[in-house]
Amino acid sequence: MPQITVDYSERLADGFDRPAFARDLHTAVVEIAAARQPACKTRFRRTEDIVVGQDTDGHALVHVHIAMLPGRTDDTKARLTETVLELLRRYVRPAGD
Repeated sequence: MPQITVDYSERLADGFDRPAFARDLHTAVVEIAAARQPACKTRFRRTEDIVVGQDTDGHALVHVHIAMLPGRTDDTKARLTETVLELLRRYVRPAGD
């Protein structure tokens, strides 16, 4: 643990620095949630079809799921969530840029 899964829109593939995102996320999980670096595993899954509301075109998304053993505080989870959002802003360029 932790096991991290990142689903991302196909249209973001060229603008998403996945290795750097995973490296920095692993570091954050170690620092924030007391995980061990060798235990951090991240899997990326490219998603072809995205529907937002009634729209099938023009949208992109990234969904990050972090599975950890129980025992982390709400504060730890909140800090980790904020860090994930910061890393996404750093490593994902909007589609079309």
